Amino acid sequence: MSKMPMLFVGHGSPMNAIEDNVFTQTWTRLGCELPRPEAILSISAHWYTEGTRINDDPQPQTIYDMYGFPKELYEIVYGAPGAPQLAHRTSDLISCEVQVDNTWGLDHGTWSVLHRMYPEADIPVYQLSVDRYAPPAVHLRIGRELRPLRNRGVLILGSGNIVHNLSKVRWDMAGGYPWADAFDSYIKESILDGRYEDVVQYERAGSSAELAFYMPDHFYPLLYVLGAAWEDDHVSVFNEACVMGSVSMTGYLFE
Repeated sequence: MSKMPMLFVGHGSPMNAIEDNVFTQTWTRLGCELPRPEAILSISAHWYTEGTRINDDPQPQTIYDMYGFPKELYEIVYGAPGAPQLAHRTSDLISCEVQVDNTWGLDHGTWSVLHRMYPEADIPVYQLSVDRYAPPAVHLRIGRELRPLRNRGVLILGSGNIVHNLSKVRWDMAGGYPWADAFDSYIKESILDGRYEDVVQYERAGSSAELAFYMPDHFYPLLYVLGAAWEDDHVSVFNEACVMGSVSMTGYLFE
């Protein structure tokens, strides 16, 4: 089997699960164009834990980890099956301790995207958490350890936002602040040039890095995807934009 592609998706607002816009249209198109995966491993910004955790639930629950949104959003049930055997195999690949934890399920960083990509919810999905205490280099290393999954038909999905500073959000602003665009561009240029160490050392972007996020929860999923990349991967950029001033929707496809 040839290696599966990988995605990092800027998931943005949970409303993208029900809104029709250029971002969600791209997710839908990707779901139609990419090879059908045997399973999906999602690394979502919204499972931000002490240590690394994985779920092996055969039927993971839909997690509504957001507040104050329309009722329609909470009525979505993404009933994809889990992947217990793959979860255990994934845990064995990772050199640090991994705890099985089924108190979590599929959070909106996962289902808001997959609801558009694979609306039939018939592909097994499982989640790996983001260790809040691990330095950036460890997230990259774990991603590298996940590489063999791509040869087993697993689509690795990193879901977050490269710029995610909710304290600076302006709901009426269509684009991004100059510093948000600058950081987004720094990351894009580093990825396309293959300079992944400059992404790990994101402070090298200068002053824009100080405002891009106050907590790296939405940034770290990108590092897992970069770690699992091979040198011969072709990288393309989609949904390149910042919205509401301080949220990047930019995504990357590795294939």
